[in-house]
Amino acid sequence: MAKQKSNSKTDILQTLVSHVERNHLEKLIFKLAKKDPETKRECLEFLKKHAKPGNEPQTESEIIFTIWNELEPDLSDLDEYGGGDYGLVDQVDELLYELADRLKKNKISQKDRSRLLDEVFHYIKSGNAGMDDTLYDVAYASCHDAQDWRELAKRFEELGDDWPLGHARDIYRKIGDHEKYLSLRLKQMKHGGDYHDLATFYWENGEKEKAIQLAREGLEKGEGRKDELRAFLSARVKTKNRKEYLDLQFDQAMDPLSLKSYVGFKNICKEEEWNIYEPKFLSALDKAWDEERLKIYLHRKEYDQAIQLFEKKRYPLKTYDGGTFLKVATQLEEKYPEKILRFYQSGLGNLNSNHERSVYADQAQVALKIRNLWINVIKKPDQWKTFAKEIKVNNLNKPAFQQEFAKMIPDWKEI
Repeated sequence: MAKQKSNSKTDILQTLVSHVERNHLEKLIFKLAKKDPETKRECLEFLKKHAKPGNEPQTESEIIFTIWNELEPDLSDLDEYGGGDYGLVDQVDELLYELADRLKKNKISQKDRSRLLDEVFHYIKSGNAGMDDTLYDVAYASCHDAQDWRELAKRFEELGDDWPLGHARDIYRKIGDHEKYLSLRLKQMKHGGDYHDLATFYWENGEKEKAIQLAREGLEKGEGRKDELRAFLSARVKTKNRKEYLDLQFDQAMDPLSLKSYVGFKNICKEEEWNIYEPKFLSALDKAWDEERLKIYLHRKEYDQAIQLFEKKRYPLKTYDGGTFLKVATQLEEKYPEKILRFYQSGLGNLNSNHERSVYADQAQVALKIRNLWINVIKKPDQWKTFAKEIKVNNLNKPAFQQEFAKMIPDWKEI
């Protein structure tokens, strides 16, 4: 029978602890806590859990700064070198997330919150650590009252760059400092999102006509994405100006044009309205992505236009946009077998070059489609055998090629 391991060491530790005076245990705790921030935090967490109530804010403040001291050396390295390996980035990100979470859940003194912001803003200002999102989260989590928010907005404003100025504007708007918000907002009116932001501000503050006029101005002058502006304005003119509403919805459907937006717009039109807008859609189809054009052609049963897209498209191997064309190709095999055959054959690539086994496996999958088309649709199995035999003979010196094709093609060994 195996002997049980002795727990004498644990017993000795328990015995020693029970026989040591309190001042010596305190010295041990202080000594361990000084070793590194992580150990200090463990000590603080344990003592906070078991101590009498009364010192929670001070204790929590010390824990928060201990977390900061734990992560700051690594954050400093990331800032100095402009990033680091994934392990280090994840570790710092995790500690910053924990820090933000504790700040949200536990109130520490305003003085300590401001002191922590001083530390955090050194890295926000630098912006070189690659931790901007989480650092901003910590900065926001440190705000518990209007004074905190105003101090944070002022700090962002002093940085002067567009991104922190945007945060400053949002904070001033949030705390109701309309004068400060407007002074910053009116200095930056370039993009569609800028006009949308100000239009919603005016609307929420009762200046509705001003909001609508600004939204219209933004659609004319604003640069970049305007979908929010169009949605804002169309919701407010829907029952008042049918023509303006439909024009806005048409522009929204065109940005970008897709089968979903095409069908969605058609569904809100009366028959006579659709007769006006349908030609506009068709004249703009060449601006849509090929995949969406293909879907629209199929939806409209315009198969001749759909097959023309295949004539300039290569069979997609391991590409993000291949699904639509491959799915539609199977639907058009019966109607346009020769053109779909040429599309499939383009997927074989250069059969005279050496490749990795994975490429041969992809080529074999394409060859299977070609085989099925020749045998089951075109009904010319002899042409498949002639085609396949030439491929097989030309690649006899590639064992990996032959193995992958034999796995995929049912009659490969007999050819």
